[in-house]
Amino acid sequence: MKPKEKVPVRCGWAVGAIYERYHDEEWGRPVYDDKRFFEFLILEGAQAGLSWITILKKRAAYRRAFAGFDPVKVARFDQKKLATLLNAPGIVRNRLKIQSAVTNAQAFLEVQREFGSFSNYVWQFVDGQPLVTFRRNLKSLPSRTIQSDAMSKDLRRRGFKFVGTTICYAFMQACGLVDDHVATCHLAKNKSTGRLKGA
Repeated sequence: MKPKEKVPVRCGWAVGAIYERYHDEEWGRPVYDDKRFFEFLILEGAQAGLSWITILKKRAAYRRAFAGFDPVKVARFDQKKLATLLNAPGIVRNRLKIQSAVTNAQAFLEVQREFGSFSNYVWQFVDGQPLVTFRRNLKSLPSRTIQSDAMSKDLRRRGFKFVGTTICYAFMQACGLVDDHVATCHLAKNKSTGRLKGA
């Protein structure tokens, strides 16, 4: 009889195939690619007021609607394109969120010009290294930190929209600036790099 495959213990929120794959392959893993950063800026902004699983299910549709998350192309979207997106199937058809993607693309390009890359800019908020935390359980995960406060304030100063501190903290978790896997998670047991932050 074939032995039963052991199911890895994950963070409590990672339930279901989509969440499990996202948790194991992306969440908390450091990102340095600007296009991936821009993708998560769009997705996290779209998520405001909704569940993250809703956005993950729409991710492929967002990729099609927003030119493969190419900030150069999105920055050029005109009013005709925006009107088309308001009728696009598979995405959150909220006018302010759709418009913010274009506004954010334009601001994103400005940041790239100033810092060489968006990656260079965004990693400064954690001094260039992931903040690795040892959280005991999901209840101990914060919704904001001084780092996300600082990021939110600076992004808003630069003209970005839908970048409140809670959204920024979720963005930091998604892009691995913060590694918040709880102590019981199978990925938490493999932490060997980064700076530790209290649980």
